[in-house]
Amino acid sequence: MRLLTPALPLLALVLTLSGCVRHLGAPTGDPAALPDTVPITVVRDRVYTPDDWPQALHASVYRPKAAGHYAAVLVVHGGGWARRSPADMEDLSRWLAGHGLVAVNIEYRFAPTYTFPAQLQDLQMAMRWLHVHADEYDIDRTRVGAWGYSSGAHLVALLATVASDADNPLNQPHGGPVTRPKAVVAGGTPSDLRKFKGGELVPQFLGGDQRRIPAVYAQASPVTSVTPNTPPMFLYHGTWDRTVPEDHAEDLYQALRANGVDSELYLLKGRGHVATFLFGGGAEKAGLRFLERYLNAPGEQ
Repeated sequence: MRLLTPALPLLALVLTLSGCVRHLGAPTGDPAALPDTVPITVVRDRVYTPDDWPQALHASVYRPKAAGHYAAVLVVHGGGWARRSPADMEDLSRWLAGHGLVAVNIEYRFAPTYTFPAQLQDLQMAMRWLHVHADEYDIDRTRVGAWGYSSGAHLVALLATVASDADNPLNQPHGGPVTRPKAVVAGGTPSDLRKFKGGELVPQFLGGDQRRIPAVYAQASPVTSVTPNTPPMFLYHGTWDRTVPEDHAEDLYQALRANGVDSELYLLKGRGHVATFLFGGGAEKAGLRFLERYLNAPGEQ
């Protein structure tokens, strides 16, 4: 059960619309069956940041109980870069672990106390921690992906695009190739922060109004930093999303395709931002299949 409970009319509407999807870039043929679930174990609240980090941050690790050599997924929650917690992603993390992946569900610093790029640097440090402790959690370092929703989706998409470009200044001082996920699933993604003309969440995250710091808005937007080396991305989005309009997903998808990056866009018709998070089952299953396609074979990061 998700942490947010919708009213019954919304639930009825979502169930009515559950078959209304548009899936661009999907493989042809029938979808592969998901693997059977397996028993899992959870290690909670491991500090993943160095002692001198501005704030101690924690990760919980969800993994199959049996010993193995598993692909892993960095899991990042939403909340406008300013609230919520990894508890929002617990169900997803358990589900991923039950399907044979190690899910590393993290917290990160919040705006306005900490502004960009602090949150990106937290993710970069989490990826480094994951690699250092890979043997402890039976993780295959060559098979690490990322999954986020809303502001968490923005952060995993930015993590991927930044790490894929050696010349991107946001790689300094904590990024680099080791922080590049092999594949990404991102839902409700704010891909172009320049499109937000009002409200307080984006300005407090970036440290000012767009008229004052336009270059920061561009730098913080994943759509501006896609390269041919960007890892494959699966994007899912509700067509009734008024918090992050659908064109954010469409723009990022087009930028990925224009650079020859394997990508898929899964649109849930009639879903808003919260409903897509609460009832994204079809998208989540397709996202898991996408991850398995890119993470199921060992290879270079």
